[in-house]
Amino acid sequence: KGFSSTFTGERRPKGDPIFEALGATDELSSAIGLAGEFSSEKGHTFVDQLHKVQCMLQDVGSNLATPLSSAREAHLKRTSFSEKPVLELEQWIDTYSEQLPPLTAFILPSGGRSSAALHFSRAVCRRAERCVVPLVQAGEADPNVAKYLNRLSDYLFVLARYAAMKEGKEEKIYIKPEP
Repeated sequence: KGFSSTFTGERRPKGDPIFEALGATDELSSAIGLAGEFSSEKGHTFVDQLHKVQCMLQDVGSNLATPLSSAREAHLKRTSFSEKPVLELEQWIDTYSEQLPPLTAFILPSGGRSSAALHFSRAVCRRAERCVVPLVQAGEADPNVAKYLNRLSDYLFVLARYAAMKEGKEEKIYIKPEP
């Protein structure tokens, strides 16, 4: 009938912002799964990190499916989201960034299938973040969820560049068209 239930048992319309955020997060996990498969075919060692990210996105979804306005203490204990995964992403970003040449121009999503799939995942991540931020601002989701998605998009960008470099693939540079 166009309604679905949150983890707290509350019935909301399927178009509710919570379900939009859950859907975007699910799409993100799927995109990362595809990027992970391409990256695995190339023997990248970061594939285990992508799997860990997908697991964290399940926790993101649990937090989103538990609106703080209707959650009881038992719900909150099962679906809380800490800052620890955010800090881990920041460590991963630093590790890969140190190995990359500095950016001197805008790059386009490119650099081989692994890199392009990671860029696609980054774009989906940004959409998920845009869906989550209003929930955080409304007090319905943990602010660490939005922080995680924000840092995750940066991680995916750095990882896309790293994958292209490791595979010896060229990143396409943005060239401004002449008028």
